[in-house]
Amino acid sequence: MIKVSVMYPNKPGARFDHDYYRDRHMPLVQRLMGEKCKRYTVDKGMAGGAPGTAPTYVAMCHIFCDSVDAFQAGFGPHAAEILADIPNYTDLQPVLQISEVVVGGN
Repeated sequence: MIKVSVMYPNKPGARFDHDYYRDRHMPLVQRLMGEKCKRYTVDKGMAGGAPGTAPTYVAMCHIFCDSVDAFQAGFGPHAAEILADIPNYTDLQPVLQISEVVVGGN
């Protein structure tokens, strides 16, 4: 299992519509990817590592797929449509990381 993390850096003055991201963008991603997207989570940054500090990322999503090939097969054909939706909720440039899930819990 792999996890694709899409992280939006917390930058002063940047725009991020959490409601749109949660209610419209990520369901769009899941619908377009179909069964290739096993599940996803959405995080809203609250705080940094030290008391009183801002979060490093204002928001993140994590898309779980069976493999990198499965992610590419699900995302690739719809990349233009998915990426075109980004300006509807943010003016930030996302940071992407693909990780192997080595331990999963409930």
